[in-house]
Formats: sequence, C-alpha cells, structure tokens
Amino acid sequence: MNINQSESIVEMKPLSPPYFLFGTNADQSSSEQFLLSIYDSGQASIFVVDVLEDGDFRYVALNPTHERWIGIRSDELKGKKPEDILSPADAAKVRQRYSDCVRFGKTISYEQCLQFQGVKTWWSTTLTPLRDENSRIYRLIGTSSNITPTKQVERSDRLQQQRAKLVEAITQRIGQAEDLETILSQIVKEGRNLLDSDRVLIYRFIADGNDAIVAEATIAASGPLLNQNISDPCFSSKNRDRYQRGGIQVIEDIYAAGLHPCQIDFLASLQVRANLVVPILSQQQLWGLLIAQHCHKPHQWQDSEIDLLKHLANQIGIATQQIELQQQVQQLKAEMELQRHNYTAQLQKIQAFQGLTRQITEKIRNDVDISQILEIAVWELAKLLQSDRCHLELYDPDCTTATIVYEYSNSPPFCAGSTKSVADFPGVYQKLLQKQPLHSVEILPGWQPQIRLITQIAYPIFDAQRMIGNLWVIRATQQPFDEWEQEIVAQIANECAIALRQSRLNETIQTQAQELNKSDRRKSEFLRTLAQELRTPITSISLAAQTLESVLTTEKLADKDIVSQLLQILHSECGRGSKLIKDLLTLTQTQTPLDRHTLIPIDLQTWLHPIIESFREVTACQRQHLKLDIQTALPPLETEITELERIVTEILSHVCKYTPAGETITVSAYLIADMMQISFHNSGLEISAKQQAKIFQPFYHLAQNDSWKHSGTGLELALVEKMVQHLGGAIQVESVAGGTSFIVKFPIAKKLL
Repeated sequence: MNINQSESIVEMKPLSPPYFLFGTNADQSSSEQFLLSIYDSGQASIFVVDVLEDGDFRYVALNPTHERWIGIRSDELKGKKPEDILSPADAAKVRQRYSDCVRFGKTISYEQCLQFQGVKTWWSTTLTPLRDENSRIYRLIGTSSNITPTKQVERSDRLQQQRAKLVEAITQRIGQAEDLETILSQIVKEGRNLLDSDRVLIYRFIADGNDAIVAEATIAASGPLLNQNISDPCFSSKNRDRYQRGGIQVIEDIYAAGLHPCQIDFLASLQVRANLVVPILSQQQLWGLLIAQHCHKPHQWQDSEIDLLKHLANQIGIATQQIELQQQVQQLKAEMELQRHNYTAQLQKIQAFQGLTRQITEKIRNDVDISQILEIAVWELAKLLQSDRCHLELYDPDCTTATIVYEYSNSPPFCAGSTKSVADFPGVYQKLLQKQPLHSVEILPGWQPQIRLITQIAYPIFDAQRMIGNLWVIRATQQPFDEWEQEIVAQIANECAIALRQSRLNETIQTQAQELNKSDRRKSEFLRTLAQELRTPITSISLAAQTLESVLTTEKLADKDIVSQLLQILHSECGRGSKLIKDLLTLTQTQTPLDRHTLIPIDLQTWLHPIIESFREVTACQRQHLKLDIQTALPPLETEITELERIVTEILSHVCKYTPAGETITVSAYLIADMMQISFHNSGLEISAKQQAKIFQPFYHLAQNDSWKHSGTGLELALVEKMVQHLGGAIQVESVAGGTSFIVKFPIAKKLL
C-alpha cells in the first residue's frame, strides 16, 4: 500500500519564508536565496532539526513536499522531539542517525523505514550538519526521498526468490521423507517470515469431525492457537464447497468486508483484523486451509502475497500426497518385515519348544529330581511364550484345594506356596476338574483408575488314576494366546503329568525298597538280639551244669549249699528262657479279634488298687514313692481282664526299674471325653525324643550299657503295645521337665473290635 501518492490527500497552507534556515531576509545572499527556493518548491522532502546545547534534538520545520508525504504540518512539528511524532522504536532509530551525523561532523546518507499515521514507508535520507561561528554543529538539514514503491518491488522480487528457495527446501524435505508435522511447521514459519504477518496457520479437516490446527507460526500478542479448540460457528457446507472448488477468502479489514456479525465476532475473539485463507487440496479432496493473518491493523493483501500463499498451499498438498505414499510404502515394508519377524519368531519358538520337550523327556528318562523338572518346565515355558507369569499348582488328594508349588513371575505378587480353595472358584475349577482347558480374559481387582486386563490359559495335569493339578500361563495384556501357543501349553502339561506320574512311581518303589530294607534290618537286628538274649540263660545253665558235674564228680558234697544254689540258677535261667520263648511266641503270633463274650466289665477303683499295692514292697526297697490317683465315679470298663492286668503289670515293672531312688511313681485313672485313660508317671527320668521313638521296639533297653542292672527279656513294652492295640486302645509316651509318662487310652462308649 502506498501512502499519500496524490498531493491532494493533504491540504497544506503556504509557509512563510524560512528565515529560520539562514537568518534574516536582509542578510540573505544570492546562494542562500537559491537554497530557499529549493526548500519551498523542490520535489525533495526537506526537514530541519536543531541540535541543542545539551545534545538533544528539536524539529524546526518541514518543506511543503515533506508535509504532503507524511501528513504533518510544519507548524505542528516545530519544537517537538522525535518521540513526540514517532513510535519509540522509530524515534530511537532516527535519534541514532542524528547523533551519528553530529559525532562524525559530516554529511551522511542512509535508508530507513518509518511509520507515519500507521503506514510504513521507506526513505532515502541525507543529513547535512550546519556550523555556527564557533564551528559548533547547531542544525541538521535533512533531504529525503520516498522509496516505498522501489522497496515494494524489491520485496516482491525477494518474495519470489525466497519462495523459490522455500519450495526447493520443501521439495527436498519431501524427497528425504521427513514427517509431515516437520514440513508443515517449517512452511508456516517461513511463510510468516516472507509475508511479514502476525500469524500463519494450517487448519486440517479430519474425517471424524475433530478438525484441528495442526501447525502455527505466530508473533501475535494473543498467543498461540495450536493447542486450543477452535471452531468457527459461521463455517458451513457452502464454505466447504467453495474451498473444495479452489476458492479463496481475502479480508483486508474484518469491519469493512461486509462479513456476518458472528464471523466478525469470531475473528475478533482471535484478535484477527486482516485474514487471507487459501484451500489445501490433496488428491482433489479438501485437506485443510492455509491461513495468514494480521492482528493489529488492516492489511491490503498484495497479489504476490496471495500467489505465495497459493503456492505454499499447493506444496502442502503435494507434501501430504507424498507423505501418504511414503507412509503406505513404509507400512507395506513394515508389514513384510513383521511377517518375516513373526515367521522367524515362530520358527525360533518351535525350535525352543522342541528343545524344552526334549530336555524334559531326557530328565524324566534320566530319573532327575521332579522338582528340577517342573521348575525348568515353568521357567522355560514362561520365557518361550513371553508371558508375565507362569505357575504350576497341585491338588490335594481330595481335589478340594490347589497349592502353587512352582512359579515364574517378573513382578509381585509372588504366590508360590499359596493355597486356594476349589470351592471358592467354581467357574474355574469345575471345568479344569473335567479335564477341559481354560482360556479367558480377566479384569484384575483394584483396576481403577486404569483398567488392567490379563489373558490366561490353564491346562489340567492328570493321569489315568487321578487329577494332579494345572499349568497356568498369564499375560498382562488383552491379546489372546494363539492356537500354536495353546498346543505348546497342552504338550508341556502332558509332559509334566508324565514326570509327576514317574516321580510317584519312583517314590512308591523307593518307599517299598526302604520298607524292605528296614524290615530286613529289623529282622537281622531282632535275630541278633534274640541270639544274645538266648545265649545269656543258656550260658548260665551251661556253667551251672558244669559246676554241678564237677562237684558231683569230685564228690565234694561237704558244701551242700552250693548244690542248692546251682539248682536255683538252673531253674531261674530255664524259667527266663522259657519266658523269653513264650513272649516271642506271643509277639509273633497273629491275635484273633476280641470276642464280646470274653469281655468283663471292671471297676477300676476296686480292680486297680490291689495290683498297685503288690508293687508297694518293691518300691519301698528301692526307696521310691508310689501313689495311686483314681477319679471318682468312673464308669466300668469292658475289657479282657488278663491282658489288661498284664499291661498294667509290665508298664509298672518297667517304670519301677528306671525310676531313681527318692523319686515318685504316680498311677492315675480318669475319664476324658469317651476315653478311659490310665497314666503311669515317674519323676527323675527324662527320655529323649530319639529314645521315645524306639522304646516300643523289641529288645530295646533305655540303659544299653547296663543291661544286667535292669533284667528282663526286652520284649515287655513291645508286648504291651500289641496287647493295648488288641484291646482297641492306644499307648503313648511323654517325657518333659524331668519326668516320663506312659499313657494308655481305652474307649468306653464304642464297641471294641
């Protein structure tokens, strides 16, 4: 836009002769008169500036030509500073030029862009200093020419050159396959610089209706619009059709363009004063709009600016097509690469699966520990299927609970050792217990504020006899397991079933072998102990017989007592051997079930007392204290009285043997629930847990190093245990705090078998 091209725009009053320039009229020379004529009638713009004593500047006058150009009268300008008529930025520029002229003390020339009455103009200016009689520069004479048209032509040429460079740069970026966002950002940035506008933006139409500003370059005071939800209430399908046909919108001033009030309000809300809109077409379809805006003042859009914006819109259309084609090519490449990757991954999985099954089979064949086999299966399967969690759970014998025994997990919670009740998850275990696999997507508890989904599969582990457990594989994603992955889990579950079945068979075989070995050891130990026990009385009998023979042979019958002693030894040891043989027969024979007709109800209060009293003399000789404690009102006990008497006698004999002098032996009888309990407790003797486990074994003596001190066959407690069991009862030994108790329990409410 040119300013004041016609001199009729500003009406100027004639000026009085500029005596201020050289002094009074009387003193003017012919050369000065010539200069005055140039000042008044010349085509050049002339202005005069006084240089004050303090270095400041004041305007003196303008010639008529300059008044017409800038629209300011000379008498209005007189005495004002640059800041009084120019913007702060322009005032600083001209003041710097005046200071340079004074500082250099000679004429200077320069070009400068200044704004008068809101219009920018270009000037070519020459400043000449005037000196007084003291050679001080007191005045500056400025001569200016308006070169705005020339600058506009230069700017147009520059726009053409920059447009060509920008197009070349855009074409290069498209060829280098840069992303569309980068290209659009560069276009709006360069476009705004070329147009010298306040804002250039790209508005894109999106298929789902979420139209948006996708690129913006701005220096507007209102700030960027890129991240704001902008919607033009006046935009209609007619506007869209017009842009589709290639129409443009040129608005130099929203208040003078005859716009609808709603559109004026919309543009004003964005602080837009001048608006230029060019459509962006891609493959003959309206892709978006390229918009240039001035925010603070009207703007007369030049043809070169409109052409530049159209050209940029065409380049954007080309760029979108090129980028879309490149994206399609990249997508095809990515799909091909994905297929190749999937094929390679699938092949690797197959190889890894084959290796895993071979590894498990080899370990089963080599009879490797079942824990190692199952742990390898769980860990390697989780890695093979790239799952987040994999675990193996085993049922209890009744299939009422399932316990996780082996687990792989890349994050908490860790559930190894936890047990679940089958009844709490009927939808899960009902299907698995029917030997059917489970494949589901589940929402985890506590998912808020973000939903957490997992995909899980479970395959049952079973053999021909029973259900064993389940193999679970879990992913923290909604992606389901494909058919091939499910086949892998099923196969590994079968391998685990084989391994568990093989392990159970091995355990059974090992248990049987251990029992056989244990039985053989017991048999050997029993025979060895039996031989030792039988050798003792036989040795005694042999020595007594030899001694008796010697006595009878030498007829040394003077000492008749020795014969009596020898006979006593013979009778005693024969009785001991006979008792040992009888106890052995009793211990080894199979007892018949109790006959109800042979059971006799007895009252323990009257029956037990005489038996205990028979040991009173023995305990007194051994300085032991014997006590009897029987609960009152005990019900009668139906039992085989001979065996019960043998049980009480043998236990009490055993307790008396091992109770130290000065300690107490207490026999008590009382009722607990439906059980009659007879307890034999002695103080001063504590039996270790290891001895308690062996105390009912045949020929076991608590004092192994002093078997002569505590005589007996060594079968007493073994016989007691057998007789108690025959009567339907149970016996146990407890030893704590320096005391030992033998506790015998008999049922009274139930029928004896």
